[in-house]
Amino acid sequence: MKIGIIRCRATENYCPGTTDFKSLKIKNGSFSTLEGELELVGFVSCGGCPGKEAVLRAKELVRRGAECIAFASCIKKGDPIAFPCPNADNMIEAVKKAVGSQVKILETTH
Repeated sequence: MKIGIIRCRATENYCPGTTDFKSLKIKNGSFSTLEGELELVGFVSCGGCPGKEAVLRAKELVRRGAECIAFASCIKKGDPIAFPCPNADNMIEAVKKAVGSQVKILETTH
């Protein structure tokens, strides 16, 4: 399955995505629910608060082959800055609506 990951822009200076990539590679965390071989097709930010760019970026990841959009754990859990996104639920719902039910959505990565 081809995966696109959307991360929080506010965490870019603190986190290079290492745990997201490791979790994907070993099928840990939310990735453990997916069948078959996993391939990363893109790793992008939400575009910054309030996350409106996530919809366009998710659509582009799907256009480039993503069958699953995973929201990095920094968005829902607030890692590593201990501040979960106050717009996470709205952003995730907007992406779900935009990409359709054929694209699997993971609300966290690890």
